[in-house]
Amino acid sequence: MKLDVFQQIANNQVENSLSHQMRTKRFAFFNTCLAQVPKPLTILDIGGTMAFWKAMQFKEEGVNIILLNLEPAEPVEPPFTAMQGDATALTLFANQSIDIVFSNSVIEHLYTWENQQKMAAEVLRVGKHHFIQTPNYWFPIEPHWVFPFFQYLPKALRCYMTQHFALGHIGKIPDRQLAKAQVEEIQLLTKTALKQLFPKASLY
Repeated sequence: MKLDVFQQIANNQVENSLSHQMRTKRFAFFNTCLAQVPKPLTILDIGGTMAFWKAMQFKEEGVNIILLNLEPAEPVEPPFTAMQGDATALTLFANQSIDIVFSNSVIEHLYTWENQQKMAAEVLRVGKHHFIQTPNYWFPIEPHWVFPFFQYLPKALRCYMTQHFALGHIGKIPDRQLAKAQVEEIQLLTKTALKQLFPKASLY
């Protein structure tokens, strides 16, 4: 029953889940923004996958999509190109060389505020436009552990819970150091922090 509830609410790979429905709605908004940018154009998707764009049924003509990830690039098909790189140091790209920098739930995975600042600066440097999505720190259900108020608990308790319970997308991580690293990786952002990172952006 617990697994069924998780699948229905938080598993974005399940088409009728609440998470997938909300992601689809958000992507529809992105499409309205995309329609205002002249084509042909190039999108740099930081942390993106071909599966994500296919799940969103993206079929726009005149759009090339670069998928950038820390892991070695996997084979993809047009209009996708896969590259290996670091969101905090987009050295492969010249200033203003990308039409749209897109990123879905990546900036909260960078461990520190300093790294988040570096990613934001690089997004602004290489992109003429950007569409950056991240979970809200003040939303009552933490979206990775899918547990109410998890992000407000003391760090030691969050590590303990990660070690001893299989929660949300994270699952159970018995090793103490690995559990601690997982907790430290996720740094959710507030609206105020997001405005600091992208001061000229419109927030939705």
